[in-house]
Amino acid sequence: MSSEAVGVPVTQLSEDEKLFTDAVRAFARDEVAPLTRRMDEEQHMDSALVEKMFALGLMGIEIPEEYGGSGGSFFDAVLAVELLSAVDPAVALVVDVHNTLVTNALLRWGNEEQKRKYLPRLAANTVGAYALSEAGSGSDAFALETRAEMHGNDYVLTGRKLWISNAREAGLFIVFATVDASAGYKGITAFLVEKDAAGFTVGRKEDKLGIRASSTCELILDECAVPAAQVLGAVGKGYKVAIETLNEGRIGIAAQMLGLAEGAWGHAVKHAKDRKQFGKALVEFQAMQFQLAEMATEIEAARLMVYNAARLRDSGREFRKEAAMAKYFASRMAERVASLAVEVLGGLGFVKDSPVEKLYRDAKIGAIYEGTSFMQLAAIAKSVL
Repeated sequence: MSSEAVGVPVTQLSEDEKLFTDAVRAFARDEVAPLTRRMDEEQHMDSALVEKMFALGLMGIEIPEEYGGSGGSFFDAVLAVELLSAVDPAVALVVDVHNTLVTNALLRWGNEEQKRKYLPRLAANTVGAYALSEAGSGSDAFALETRAEMHGNDYVLTGRKLWISNAREAGLFIVFATVDASAGYKGITAFLVEKDAAGFTVGRKEDKLGIRASSTCELILDECAVPAAQVLGAVGKGYKVAIETLNEGRIGIAAQMLGLAEGAWGHAVKHAKDRKQFGKALVEFQAMQFQLAEMATEIEAARLMVYNAARLRDSGREFRKEAAMAKYFASRMAERVASLAVEVLGGLGFVKDSPVEKLYRDAKIGAIYEGTSFMQLAAIAKSVL
């Protein structure tokens, strides 16, 4: 897929952003693309590739330079997720969760001691994961059963977390538990838990439809002792940490779906230009032209929504409605574009030799994680009505 066929419109970017996108696009093409099919089949994220992402600075985009990061913007992180997703949304998810959820939460809610302890590691070699979901708390994210009880100077965490992205690769987890079930959401607290903590185990890895290289696992906390100094924010403020961070994370998922659609569209255009039927290329047929034009229009609409939400966030303005709209629209758009790309390629699109087959499978998760489409519509309705 050529960079001319699809991608970020350079007129919307500053010079620094153009240089950044060029570097990420080249990395996706040269380093990610050759590994994509194998990682998907083996359901395993290549550890050397993750190391290269750290080396390129993709895992410390917003971390200030004083902590070893790149000192970039949230918009930079969104661009990285978009460009990586055009090649492999599973790889992009590692970058997304690490930056938009874990790093952002620590930057906003961490005290200086926590920042100095963890931000340099998150920028250099430690993958982050975000552990909120449980068997009984999906859309009702705060129906948590994981408990945290104070014993001396430690909180002892007991419970199970499910569907945790980056779980196999991560060395640091933000784990949500309740210190007082009777207090409802006001008892929820966020904890910084390291992978080697006693009583902490990464359990079974899910066998998924799409983004198969991305690890999605259960976490088992069996009387896991966490020092009180590892509370992120304040006791009882975990709901606020989660809500504010997830609002940003939704923009990241919207960017993932945007990039996925761009990748699928690029493959469809290439095939339509190369494939000949009835003596001429498919792209010469008006019906094909109209289909590709409609796909491109939907992609552009999603891009504007994603970029707008990210720019609002970076400017310190309200962005919750725009984040929900971007995620809802981009996830639906990605499903449609990826499906149409399969149809454009015909039989070639239905076999695993073609990248669009994988992108089609990968697209479905966009309407599910970090808030289902129903939850996004509920948030939008609350804002506009």
